[in-house]
Amino acid sequence: MEERIKKLERQVKALAGLSVMLLLGGILVLISNQPVSSEDGILRVKGIVVEDSAGRERILIGAPVPKAANRVRTDTARVREIWGQRFSKRYMEWYANYNHSANGIIILDENGFDRIAIGNPTPDPNIGQRIGPATGIEINDEEGFERSGYGILSVGGSNRVVLGLDGKNGTEAVTLSVDDSDGSAGLSVNRGQNLIYLGHANASTLKPEGGKNFSGMILKDSVNLRFFEIQPEKTKK
Repeated sequence: MEERIKKLERQVKALAGLSVMLLLGGILVLISNQPVSSEDGILRVKGIVVEDSAGRERILIGAPVPKAANRVRTDTARVREIWGQRFSKRYMEWYANYNHSANGIIILDENGFDRIAIGNPTPDPNIGQRIGPATGIEINDEEGFERSGYGILSVGGSNRVVLGLDGKNGTEAVTLSVDDSDGSAGLSVNRGQNLIYLGHANASTLKPEGGKNFSGMILKDSVNLRFFEIQPEKTKK
């Protein structure tokens, strides 16, 4: 399990590195084709839009990122047609309050779906608002659903560091997290009503037996909730 976690962390870091390289590459290309002020040698722009050979907007860079005509996230009609049919009748009402922008970079595919977002903050998932503003990287599938992310969230004045792997339609599947607010730190695996949690849980987080802090493993299904606590080693006299 530990080796798998390390592998996931390496993969996310590699993707983050690739995205940063793409960002720097786009800036260098722009600089090479634009006159630079001789006063300070610094290029100052409000935003950059990189188009592909067909004229489609593919990379958005800015603080905030520029608007793009073919971006699904900001096209209400396409959102209603593509995602609105899948969820509650109130989906479009909730969607109106989502954050779709970022101070950073957003990479679109040829169909206008967000595929990678890096920024502070990053956009909300297309299925709901985050519990707090996030700084980091999000990776989406070909339908715009978040499938992985690594970042730090500010929740109620405290930080929460999260590495997440999501299932179909953006639902949480595997999460590695550290929460400053209550000291919780662990790995959770979700599958429907089944949950496996390995780590330290504050009494208020997963509500361990006896209402106390807990270190160990928690197994949960639709019926049972079982705890396997790590017992501290007794000091020999």
